[in-house]
Amino acid sequence: MTSRLTPAVSLAALVGTLVAADAVPASAQVRAFISNERDHTVSVVDMDNLKVIETIKTGRRPRGITASPDGKLIYLCASDDNRVEVYDSKTFKMIKTLRSGPDPELFVLAPSGNPLYIANEDDNMVTSVNVDTNELVAEIEVGVEPEGMGVSPDGKILVNTSETTNMAHIIDTSTNQVIENVLVDSRPRYATFNSDGSQLWVSSEVGGTVAVIDPKTWKITKKVSFNIPGVNQDAIQPVGIRITKDGSKAFVALGPANRIAVINAKTLEVEKYLLVGQRVWQLGFTPDEKLLITTNGNSNDVSIIDVAAEKVTKSVAVGRSPWGVVVVP
Repeated sequence: MTSRLTPAVSLAALVGTLVAADAVPASAQVRAFISNERDHTVSVVDMDNLKVIETIKTGRRPRGITASPDGKLIYLCASDDNRVEVYDSKTFKMIKTLRSGPDPELFVLAPSGNPLYIANEDDNMVTSVNVDTNELVAEIEVGVEPEGMGVSPDGKILVNTSETTNMAHIIDTSTNQVIENVLVDSRPRYATFNSDGSQLWVSSEVGGTVAVIDPKTWKITKKVSFNIPGVNQDAIQPVGIRITKDGSKAFVALGPANRIAVINAKTLEVEKYLLVGQRVWQLGFTPDEKLLITTNGNSNDVSIIDVAAEKVTKSVAVGRSPWGVVVVP
């Protein structure tokens, strides 16, 4: 005998289904957090509709921004307040502050989510802080004007770039000691490893190059240079770098050139340039790597790039002088 639901039961089941379905987008919503250096704010962009849904008031001169591995916490350098601020990524409320050392600009989390390694530009030092206890783990002396921070996928190697010394400092995280120095071109600003740790990329803003370094030998494999028709060479200033997880493509922000370079990460050849907003600075992938976001400091917007198509699809107005970006689910 075939059983049938009563109309009342069917309606209840239907309502329950609709409520559950309606709850899914909220929990799965992808959001980008953009630090606005001159406005002392963070813009929150809903990546589904590409609109700003919240503006968070922060400490003074927010720059570096990152997220915990689970995406629940947003870490922000409030550079002129000499602190790191920690926000809930869902409620947008500040939870706590962390010590940072003077003038924190960029930082990187260990792959495990703890500790946090912070570049202190005014003190020629990298500060390591336990994010759970706010205790100082170590202070590591590096070159003059440290900024760029990168960490290997296994967390064993930390890299800091010093803008005036023109070096990438290689640090053993088990001892917090510098074990190698690699000379790169003038004013290195950013460092990142590819996903398997076989390459270290370091951008040199004034030198106009990106050094690709072999972590087995700490020797430079190649210096990638850039040539954009109609753009003066001194306007081509590499800063932010993002490499796809499969290691096939690298995207480099070229500052006042208002371009993103698309590089074949296997051959280390530049394949094309994408026109974005003015003075493009930092970059961030969505978790699925379908979109790449650029922060454009002089046009006060972010550009949205379709990664597969290698095409700019939209710009979104944010605050004044957008600097850093991180995207979380």
